[in-house]
Amino acid sequence: MATDVKTAEQILQEKGGDLIAVGEETVILEALKIMVESKVGSILVKEGTRVVGIYTERDLSRNTINPEFDAATTQISEVMTTGLRYAPHTDTAFDLMDKFLGLRLRHLLIDRNGEFIGMLSIGDVVRSALQTRTNELEQLQEIANWEYYEEWKPRS
Repeated sequence: MATDVKTAEQILQEKGGDLIAVGEETVILEALKIMVESKVGSILVKEGTRVVGIYTERDLSRNTINPEFDAATTQISEVMTTGLRYAPHTDTAFDLMDKFLGLRLRHLLIDRNGEFIGMLSIGDVVRSALQTRTNELEQLQEIANWEYYEEWKPRS
């Protein structure tokens, strides 16, 4: 009974979609509009073609309690998270879950040969891992099913 656990790259292929990014001079309000339209919880920040940061819903929560924060005038580069976390495209769903939990992250960039090929959320990875476990359980149920053993009975 072999169940294939998907890699980060396979999960990305199933998920589809491109990396959503804005320039570092973009104001928060514009970035939030793009996030809402794209139905994502984070957006990458680029300096030219290089990814230099990420802005997430969690960042917005932290910023909102600051009385001096103004989403209409604050540039994303002023409040983005730097020190990006990423995983190799060969990591399995279970490897990725360990990273999400261990690092307390909700979003993780996926790297292939020094290039970011996509971003996965913890929801994307949990969904894939649950599908793997569901497939394993279905296989075990087939093995344990009485009808399976009926086929092995000696015929009289």
